[in-house]
Amino acid sequence: MTRLLLVRHGQTEWNRVERFRGSADIPLNENGLCQAELLARRIVASWKPTAVYSSPLSRSVRTGEAIASLFNLEVRVHPGLSDINYGQWQGLTPEEVKERWPELYQRWRTVPADLHFPGGESMAERQRIGVSAVREIAEAHPGETVVAVGHTVINRLIIMGLLGLDWSYFWRLRQDNSALNVFEYLNRQFIAVTINETGHLLKY
Repeated sequence: MTRLLLVRHGQTEWNRVERFRGSADIPLNENGLCQAELLARRIVASWKPTAVYSSPLSRSVRTGEAIASLFNLEVRVHPGLSDINYGQWQGLTPEEVKERWPELYQRWRTVPADLHFPGGESMAERQRIGVSAVREIAEAHPGETVVAVGHTVINRLIIMGLLGLDWSYFWRLRQDNSALNVFEYLNRQFIAVTINETGHLLKY
């Protein structure tokens, strides 16, 4: 059995003030750095990963480095773990997006199936890329424990894809900063063990 620890990066300033981030490279803030350290301690208390993969974006890489350093590992960047490109929405607040694209924003906040962001990516394509990435990672490490560091949207899309959930579940799957999701991979199927575990942050 292979174990996949799918985690989300720590907090950034754009998380704190709520701006669309996506593929914009926003670093961790001080709180995010502390969250990454607490997540790393949570992982080292229960598992011994043999590899740590990360989105190319620095907030995920830095979170991955906090984990990898405890196991003398190097972070392996995988573009399939990157968050969605929001296009013209990136950097805007939800209120600004709602004012400029009211109908599209309403779709985003309900069931975002087939949603394509203006100047950016489609949700369906980013899900395909993300699911393919974690399957590739799991297949490359049979019988091992591996970490994959992603983002809120890509993690939700991956979880939906791995568990065969339809688009109505997108907003029903929380992915808080430094959240831990645990999956077991056996006979080419992913079994969810925990989703959005954040108890380690109570120590902060």
